[in-house]
Amino acid sequence: MSNLLELRSVSAGYGETVVLEDINLALHKGESISVIGRNGVGKSTLLATVMGHTTLHKGDVVLSGQSLDAVPVYRRAVLGLGFVPQEREIFPSLTVRENLEVGARPGPWIKERVFELFPNLQERLDNKGNQLSGGEQQMLSIARALLTNPSVLLMDEPTEGLAPVVVEALTAVLLSLRDAGDLSIILVEQNSRVALEFSSRTVVMNKGRIVYDGDSVALRDSQERLAQLIGITE
Repeated sequence: MSNLLELRSVSAGYGETVVLEDINLALHKGESISVIGRNGVGKSTLLATVMGHTTLHKGDVVLSGQSLDAVPVYRRAVLGLGFVPQEREIFPSLTVRENLEVGARPGPWIKERVFELFPNLQERLDNKGNQLSGGEQQMLSIARALLTNPSVLLMDEPTEGLAPVVVEALTAVLLSLRDAGDLSIILVEQNSRVALEFSSRTVVMNKGRIVYDGDSVALRDSQERLAQLIGITE
């Protein structure tokens, strides 16, 4: 099976500061993986590096066989990368409708399909972004990314700061996206329960490196091993 997205011996960070070291990661077409670890170990930087928001010190990021080294941030979205940032970054002064339309591109993901996932958004089309709840803002951020019709969807801690009932609803949406099979997804998630449920393959990061890349069930079945990998215990 050919790789859709690859990070090849990547070291990256911000300016001269190196956060990621020697990252090797491959994502197949239609595959979903979770990335977990403590705060500050490089999970968000991993996604930022794929999107071109960091300084690449070594290695290469490859999408559909094409190196992204010289590709600017705005072009990466056109090439098929969809990004749901941790800060959501919706436009607060634009309506839900305008937020959805601003980056939409032709493809299988259309507004009607998005509304099947997030019926609340259809009910609030004329509300501005800053009039939405935190959960609705997260729904809007994911919906907007889907309407760019990406081949790879990158999501950075989408359940952070949400009430448990909203987390459950959002987890159901994530599972639906996974099962649809037309997207390759990297989910960075602080909530290990959500992450391990989401994908059969989990990547654990610690101190800017990948320390585990394998079966999610093995981590679900051994909380002690999970704690050791994450670095909670020695």
